[in-house]
Amino acid sequence: MAAAEIGGFAAARMAAPALRPAAPPAPAAAAAPPQLRRAVAARSLRTVAAETVTADLAGGTNGALHAQMNSEATTEITSLAVTANSRRKTKIVCTIGPSTNTREMIWKLAETGMNVARLNMSHGDHQSHKKVIDLVKEYNAQNTDGNVIAIMLDTKGPEVRSGDVPEPIMLKEGQEFNFTIKRGVSTEDTVSVNYDDFISDVEVGDILLVDGGMMSLAVKAKSADTVKCEVVDGGELKSRRHLNVRGKSATLPSITEKDWEDIKFGVENGVDFYAVSFVKDAKVIHELKDYLKGANADIHVIPKIESADSIPNLQSIIAASDGAMVARGDLGAELPIEDVPLLQAEIVQTCRSMEKPVIVATNMLESMINHPTPTRAEVSDIAIAVREGADAIMLSGETAHGKYPLKAVKVMHTVALRTESSLYNSTTSPGLIAPAQALYSEEFSPSQLSKMFGSHSTMMANTLRTPIIVFTQTGSMAVLLSHYRPSSTIFAFTNEERVKQRLALYQGVIPIHMQFSDDAEETFSRAISSLLVRPRARKFHC
Repeated sequence: MAAAEIGGFAAARMAAPALRPAAPPAPAAAAAPPQLRRAVAARSLRTVAAETVTADLAGGTNGALHAQMNSEATTEITSLAVTANSRRKTKIVCTIGPSTNTREMIWKLAETGMNVARLNMSHGDHQSHKKVIDLVKEYNAQNTDGNVIAIMLDTKGPEVRSGDVPEPIMLKEGQEFNFTIKRGVSTEDTVSVNYDDFISDVEVGDILLVDGGMMSLAVKAKSADTVKCEVVDGGELKSRRHLNVRGKSATLPSITEKDWEDIKFGVENGVDFYAVSFVKDAKVIHELKDYLKGANADIHVIPKIESADSIPNLQSIIAASDGAMVARGDLGAELPIEDVPLLQAEIVQTCRSMEKPVIVATNMLESMINHPTPTRAEVSDIAIAVREGADAIMLSGETAHGKYPLKAVKVMHTVALRTESSLYNSTTSPGLIAPAQALYSEEFSPSQLSKMFGSHSTMMANTLRTPIIVFTQTGSMAVLLSHYRPSSTIFAFTNEERVKQRLALYQGVIPIHMQFSDDAEETFSRAISSLLVRPRARKFHC
């Protein structure tokens, strides 16, 4: 099955086995409205001989396109279809850190299953991140088997943190402990915080969470420069620990001065995505997109949904963005923890309804930072995210500084693949099929036409268990097909390098860069030939 978006028109094509019986002749169709006849030119599939398979490409205003493939190539495509149905479709985002920032480890992560390399700007400096960017680009340039690694820069955001302490402070339940906005304070009962408005943001009775809830303190009183607390859940307080107020977001701007420097660094080095921390409303997304437009930078913006203020504005934030990340760590710190699974499902569904990619992140294999096998609850967590329809699932500390980064990626790969195998049913039609009345309308938009091709291509591919090949200059048709969640792989050919990189995040899409010919038949034939010689396209792998 092939779908195309070339020169602004959509098309769908099926590669049928050579010996499939010819379909009985269809009855004469009623005359279609003039506009429809101009927009869609389609012919029935037919078999002409054992040596050749003939198929017509349902075209647009450019007319129907005709192709022939010999029986040997058709056999290869049938084999490819079996392999494509066995690929993992949910993508894996890996955070790169001290455990994985070498050439050897980045290559191994890519071969094990990484699809997106995440740079956490809360750690490291521009020099260390530049090294990782260059290594990922080197891998992409040298790799010839179709594996593409996108680069995501994750901003630090307006984090409130405790100050430096010469050695860890042991906090015990019932103990009095203070936080002050005075700089450089570190005693047994008082430490500094890095946020001058901390005093005005908290109120007596608030619960302060350290590191997302590893420790908690109740606010008992406050003065002009100090918040006085009582320890509720104790532990070891180390330097620069993350602080949250349960149910509240800090009144800091979502993009700090450091973030803007990091964003500029991302523009200069051609990253593919920004993950923006602590987004509260759509205004910050518009601000960043305006900046990127002015810088002529084609970088997509993924807001991290992790603050209490973001939930009431969820629809507008995602509508303004290019996707979303469910950042469950801070989300579970600022809101009741029992709400997190429900919010995760809501965010995933909202993104799916808007045809935006969604990443589920945080604590997915947390135990594998120190242990070679996951907990059974973590395995279930991955499966739930896959079943809900996430485009990608993310590893943070597991690959950044964990002891078993490759094993963590392998576990995520195998669990996602096994879960996906239970989801797809060839008799199930895609979720958002274009309304039938659009076929008979005198007026219908290009997007409706694309949805018709996308939905029906998906149904045909599911029934025939064949991969889908899409030709796209903008990525839009590949994104639409991904949204319909076909049971087999979408091989997306594009002549735009930036589009190829972005499509690496989308569920079920294998992006491939290829120059297009003015002759669509030649483009199609070159695409088939390139698939048949790609090792990754011919083996059961990610």
